[in-house]
Amino acid sequence: MGGHLKQHNLITTQERLRDQVAHALRAALIAGELRPGQVYSAPALAADFGISATPVREAMLDLAREGLVEPVRNKGFRITEVSERDLDQYTALRALIEVPTIGAITGSATRHQLEELRPVAEEIVTSARDHDLIGYLDADRRFHLSLLALSGNDRLVETVGDLRKRSRLYGLTALDERGMLVASAQEHHELLDLMLSGDSAAAEECMARHLGHVRSLWAQDRDRALVPGPARRPGPAR
Repeated sequence: MGGHLKQHNLITTQERLRDQVAHALRAALIAGELRPGQVYSAPALAADFGISATPVREAMLDLAREGLVEPVRNKGFRITEVSERDLDQYTALRALIEVPTIGAITGSATRHQLEELRPVAEEIVTSARDHDLIGYLDADRRFHLSLLALSGNDRLVETVGDLRKRSRLYGLTALDERGMLVASAQEHHELLDLMLSGDSAAAEECMARHLGHVRSLWAQDRDRALVPGPARRPGPAR
């Protein structure tokens, strides 16, 4: 019995470390510390973290399933690149799906269902103001997917979730420093207000503008990221 418990505790500890490393790697991706197109080995990253390579490799496999990195045989993991053309296509697909869906939900959702998302909308704004980029993206994901879930179409939610992963933002640190994330965050409250008023057309217009705003922010930051600068490596998991 004791041996089994000891093994269970070891697995739990390893899983927690794996999650911590994955969280740190996502943060490094968002901050632009891990560069698109570059290949990183698990042993090298593990040395930065001061841990063994196993949890780093496991965390990288988690990120690969999310489409953030791709395995490179005998070398490590390459940070997935997203081209301007890719992003335009992802944004167009999201608009085709999300804009009319928001209009339909405006006419079918109850006031209670929409108001339940108000705290998440405020969480997005708070995260932007507190410079919590991981928190910002997490709350933004929960808000949009929970809102779309009110359509009752699980496949639609899965599809948008996949598109969001593929069109994730790079280098949000620069946008945060310029205070541009707060304006985007506040659009979630505006969207809820329009939906609560029952104005489907205005809600659709707001959603289209929001997607365009996000696309514009990404392009501006992409241009900034192309300017040569000192490369940074991710810090230790916390």
